Amino acid sequence: MMEGVGRRWARFWMRFSGPGRVGRFACGVAGLFHPPFYGRVPLASVRHRGYFSPKATIHHDSLELGGDVFIGDEVLIYRDHEGGGVTLGTGVHLHRGTVIQTGAGGRVWIGEGTHIQPRCQISAYKGRIEIGYGVEIAPNCSFYSYDHEMKPGIPIGRQPLRSRGGIVIGNEVWLGVGVIVLDGVHIGDGSVVGAGSVVTSDIPEGSIAVGVPARVVKRRDEIY
Repeated sequence: MMEGVGRRWARFWMRFSGPGRVGRFACGVAGLFHPPFYGRVPLASVRHRGYFSPKATIHHDSLELGGDVFIGDEVLIYRDHEGGGVTLGTGVHLHRGTVIQTGAGGRVWIGEGTHIQPRCQISAYKGRIEIGYGVEIAPNCSFYSYDHEMKPGIPIGRQPLRSRGGIVIGNEVWLGVGVIVLDGVHIGDGSVVGAGSVVTSDIPEGSIAVGVPARVVKRRDEIY
């Protein structure tokens, strides 16, 4: 009986869901009969409008959203000075504490069905960050589409930013816990990057890469 009440309650309140304050409040009320954290993921597809936690912070006026998007607790989506857009495809999940920020012409595009686990950092300044569809990103991963120059005679805090073209991550890639992806990198479709790796150069599609810096150790088609 209570389960049926909870479903009807959620369907009513999720009619008003959205990234604004009212929409996030409605999502919070809709989730009263659901457990926290992953337990509220199903709410994202109740009305196709997506779920936006009341504890999320969305300060971005160029945010494009597909349907069934899940924005978890303490997620921050932030537009800094001259930042470009953020696009989240259908079924994208951003879990607790993930930060997406754009500034100085950088932009972020995340494809359909990609899941980003807690406490990831996606920082697009100067260059773009593009993440394909069906990508699985473990907790504590970081992506930076820029670097600081290191010219002598200039304090580090005043060094200009530069980019080598940003970051492109292909479709159905799997990144383990704590992977760092630096500017100028392309990770090919279907690749796997082991936990704790730092990716500083391109990884071909279908590869398994590990280490600091990350190196290809095997191809997935060699395993099976």
